[in-house]
Amino acid sequence: RNMQWTVEKALRELFATWYGSLPDTITPLPPSGSNRLYFRMGKNGKTCIGAYNPDIRENRAFLYLTHHFTKAGLPVPEVLAEDKDGYCYLVKDLGDTTLFSLLPHDPAVKSFPEPIMDLYKKAIDHLPGFQVKGIQGMDFGVCYPRHSFDRYSMMWDLNYFKYYFLKISGTPFDEQKLEEDFERFTAHLLKEAGDFFMYRDFQSRNIMVVEGEPFFIDYQGGRRGPLQYDIASLLYDAKANIPFHQRDELLACYLEKVNSHTPVDEKAFTRSFYDFVVMRILQALGTYGFRGGVEKKTLFLQSVPFALNNLKRLAVNDLLPANTPHLRGILENIAESNPDEILPAPESGLTVRIKSFSYKKGIPADPSGNGGGFVFDCRALPNPGREEKYRPLTGKDPEVIAFLEEREEVARFMESTNTLVEKAVDNYLEREFNSLMVCFGCTGGQHRSVYFSEALARKLEQKKGVRVELEHCEAPNWPGK
Repeated sequence: RNMQWTVEKALRELFATWYGSLPDTITPLPPSGSNRLYFRMGKNGKTCIGAYNPDIRENRAFLYLTHHFTKAGLPVPEVLAEDKDGYCYLVKDLGDTTLFSLLPHDPAVKSFPEPIMDLYKKAIDHLPGFQVKGIQGMDFGVCYPRHSFDRYSMMWDLNYFKYYFLKISGTPFDEQKLEEDFERFTAHLLKEAGDFFMYRDFQSRNIMVVEGEPFFIDYQGGRRGPLQYDIASLLYDAKANIPFHQRDELLACYLEKVNSHTPVDEKAFTRSFYDFVVMRILQALGTYGFRGGVEKKTLFLQSVPFALNNLKRLAVNDLLPANTPHLRGILENIAESNPDEILPAPESGLTVRIKSFSYKKGIPADPSGNGGGFVFDCRALPNPGREEKYRPLTGKDPEVIAFLEEREEVARFMESTNTLVEKAVDNYLEREFNSLMVCFGCTGGQHRSVYFSEALARKLEQKKGVRVELEHCEAPNWPGK
């Protein structure tokens, strides 16, 4: 929290240089798979996104590419302000709606509805703009961590898969044979033309939808590379789970669009396309293994079954790399395996994270990455903190509890909030969801919010299949606590 406070202070000051005064609100956004921290900041109804990243070179790449793409007329967030030290910047607020958030996420869906397909096609219409038009006048020397998708980049990804997926899952392999196949596979991929901009992470979570139009974020890892990788990333984005026949339709749309920018041999492109699909899947599996297996972020493990299903489809259709016999055998084996046998399954049951907080410090971020949940504002209720005798106490003390329990409006508030949360919990348990966040906020985060958080935690701890994580963001810092 000390780190977050320092970052928030720096972002508030940067906001003031842009807007002319300090923000009224600053709210942490849910964490992603990186070390970057994001906040929504606002003043008089005007908002922006503040970002902090300790990696200055990555920041420099993002800011350079954003300015470059903006000049090229591509839909990326406008940069509003940059701090002189290179750690923080502000960009235009594009909202919270990603293409991924609009997908059905229902295994029973056999085809995505037309509005979703239209959004994919709009995104695909812009992709050659980044890849072909975007390279005009681009300084690839700024790209980070590599200037191009070269042999080093490929071997990093392949070894990421080896060490963070194969090894931690206990999948057997011959080290020497696998290294030889990696060398052959890399040499084969390097034969493809690589004089384009490779977005690197072109997938549905990085496509914002604003008034029905796509905007693009998270291209800071972009570099010089082949055309095939980005469309492979989009169509084989694991949890997006696009129906396979619609992936073929979208690939045809891409080939038509890219041919209007640069000549492409469609048959040759399609053959090599699936090799880049394999490369992208291996990179993703390495990420799932590291984030889920090593860092214990179970959200990432939920993507493993989808990635294995993608591998299975490639194996069944004889689309795995032909010149890598040992790697091919490994991929065929894991494609047929139960995902729970490859990496541990996410924790069963529902984890409800309950937090009390101070509105002065902002609403806590959801560490699961799911977003959503409940935020209840307790500031309209009687405040024990206005009376001297209660000021050193918290909502866990008997005197404060007695003060609040005497108020009828407090009882009504508790009944209403508990009813809403319990209905959501029952629904989440039925649907086998594994995470829900509930926040209670008041002025200081000391009395009312703590009282309601404690009461809800006691109630939910009695429910079967529910694990409660309770955190008081401010109360532990008060004297005597």
